[in-house]
Amino acid sequence: MSSPNPQQPVAHGVLIVDDDPQVTELLQDYLEGHGFRTHAVPNGERMRQALARQPADLVLLDLGLPGEDGLSLMRWLRENRDGPVIILTGRGEAVDRVVGLELGADDYIAKPFDLRELLARVRAVLRRTNASSTTPGAAIFAFQGFRLDTKGRTLQRECGTDVPLTNGEYALLLAFVQAPHRVLSRDELLNATHGRDAGPYDKTIDVQVGRLRRKIERDAAQPALIKAVRGAGYLLTVDVQRLSA
Repeated sequence: MSSPNPQQPVAHGVLIVDDDPQVTELLQDYLEGHGFRTHAVPNGERMRQALARQPADLVLLDLGLPGEDGLSLMRWLRENRDGPVIILTGRGEAVDRVVGLELGADDYIAKPFDLRELLARVRAVLRRTNASSTTPGAAIFAFQGFRLDTKGRTLQRECGTDVPLTNGEYALLLAFVQAPHRVLSRDELLNATHGRDAGPYDKTIDVQVGRLRRKIERDAAQPALIKAVRGAGYLLTVDVQRLSA
């Protein structure tokens, strides 16, 4: 057997959690044909076993699982690992989709899905995750009693307390601190956090803004730091100081 080429990039590993063998076979064939390593499991127990053996770079999680459903597994994933998650939902599962995003999913795609769109979403989430973990010119953004460190991808309060952020929340906050006092449209924010444009009924950014507000606002019901601008988007209302890391 030939030795691996040290210059050849290591293929990203994708764990597919779905109980439909036709879906998992389709996804595995397609993703492996585009250079990914894949593994498929039908339920939460097998998912935990698979992650314990070999951590995945990304999890594709179906929300419509029997028994321990996808929302419960999404909660477990966020409590036990930092890697990105894309949820798969049925067309009629809009409420579950929103809840999944609120629990920390990085993106979603509705079934039946276009394989090219799914591939683009997977690549965008992994690209954003990789870029944020190797940020060139790392800096610390200080604002309103918080310090966002782009080198360690950490958010701390002045007292030193860590504020845990998902990948999507980190990317969203980074977009805001890099452009304080400027209205950022939903399309701009979605491109910054998901690498795609918003559809007419896409509430992904609204959900993520709400989740971020609960972590940094004194009163998320009456936000003072991240304000909504009707018909335009959102803006960070406070000054930001950029410090060397």
